Amino acid sequence: MERKRTDCPALPTGWKKEEVIRKSGLSAGKSDVYYYSPSGKKFRSKPQLSRYLGNTVDLGCFDFRTGKMMPGKMQKNKQRLRHDQLILAKLFWERRLKGLRSSDVTEEVLRSMDLPKGLQSVGPDTSDDTLLSAIASALHMSSAPITGQTSVAAEKNPAIWLNVSQPLCKAFTVTDEHIREQELKVYQARRSLEEALMADSLARAAENTRELLEGKRA
Repeated sequence: MERKRTDCPALPTGWKKEEVIRKSGLSAGKSDVYYYSPSGKKFRSKPQLSRYLGNTVDLGCFDFRTGKMMPGKMQKNKQRLRHDQLILAKLFWERRLKGLRSSDVTEEVLRSMDLPKGLQSVGPDTSDDTLLSAIASALHMSSAPITGQTSVAAEKNPAIWLNVSQPLCKAFTVTDEHIREQELKVYQARRSLEEALMADSLARAAENTRELLEGKRA
């Protein structure tokens, strides 16, 4: 092996950088990088170096292989941090709605919707109310297909493997039978609404007729 040891200006005075070039084997031509403290202590990785130096040197943009400070690398790290914070802000937002209930004009609490049995929650809160909030939001805020969490790993560690653009439920498939069932429910709801409107119209007409007759008698 060929060893080349030089000073490292990016680190405090006395620190040395050593590059060892492999001469044989399948990895011939490749190199390993090590660092030596003024006291001769050897470091094989950036985490080891960072733990040893602590807060005395900011190694955020330090490139272990070249031994130089790379400002561009620091910028990328900041961008990645902002992106990660944005992702964390999106995770589990539905939990903030837990315990809240909708009510009508008389302040009577409305009954919650019954979700299909095929929809199962994923994440720290597995209540139907939380899942309903997630699905309703996904339907209103996105034009993309709603598939649920397609990664199996999401069940093991939701904080890492969740797809934030999908609701917190296991992957599901909408079949033709599901569509027919929903169409029937919509049809029945429309018929009920039509009958209610017709009954209201007839009641109003009867009331107007009664008032008119009473007015003539008077």
